[in-house]
Amino acid sequence: MNKNNYNGVIIVHKEKGYTSQDVAAIIKKITHSKAGHTGTLDPDATGVLPVCIGRATKLADYFAFADKTYEAEIILGITTNTGDLSGEIISQSEVNYNPEVIKMAVNSFHGEYYQVPPMYSAIKIGGKKLYEIARRGQTIERPPRLVNVQKIQINSFAPEKNAFTIEVSCSKGTYIRSLAEDIGKKLGCDATMGELVRTRSGVFSIKNALKLNDIKEQLNSCILHVDQVLPFPHTLIKQEGLKLALNGNSVPLDLTHGIDESSNKCWLLESDLNTVIGLFRLENGKLRPEVMM
Repeated sequence: MNKNNYNGVIIVHKEKGYTSQDVAAIIKKITHSKAGHTGTLDPDATGVLPVCIGRATKLADYFAFADKTYEAEIILGITTNTGDLSGEIISQSEVNYNPEVIKMAVNSFHGEYYQVPPMYSAIKIGGKKLYEIARRGQTIERPPRLVNVQKIQINSFAPEKNAFTIEVSCSKGTYIRSLAEDIGKKLGCDATMGELVRTRSGVFSIKNALKLNDIKEQLNSCILHVDQVLPFPHTLIKQEGLKLALNGNSVPLDLTHGIDESSNKCWLLESDLNTVIGLFRLENGKLRPEVMM
């Protein structure tokens, strides 16, 4: 790939101390291309942070709405103002550490439930981000939001420090810090989140993620093309329909090869160059552009 011609997705293994915006800015500098992350990860959290670069930034929302998987440490007996160990302790309580009771409390959060987002979050209320209000020492009412916990299980117990670790697969917008506090309430004690690792974001796994220093050394081999990671079928455009497609116009189906009409979206490719033109949707017998690449 040439300079200024990077387009695709890089799976970053974010390390502690970086904000998600920090990571996007570093990738932008490395690639000399536009860059945007696909879902905020707290500065103290680590793990999978997909970053779209170049024209693929147009597709960031497709990845941002994906489900996520986390491994989190839950510490009982304390609550902090941030919901994790980066904040100040604001309350403490006695803990009756019973693994069986803890397991039942954790399992009760499987499925949908209404969760109140933490004050230290980027959600906007009244045009202001909650963390901006929190930093002024204020707390405001936050409407609960419906989240979906598809899977939750305990991975290990650590009674010596009143802690345990859980693995959670959940919908976009689920805050593990709030989940930790809610588990504590179910147990009748304070609770906060300790270590947090995001192991999966949609189709992206931590097994394939690279730390920033490794990305600098392996840049050309670590950029994934968008049609590799968004699993829509491929359709070839005939030569007589190429100009229409490249100009972002609708394309009649008879100007394509191999259209899969069972799918409402497809990647449209040039027949000769096998180059992705864009993501098109099937509508009223034509392919209409949704995102041009």
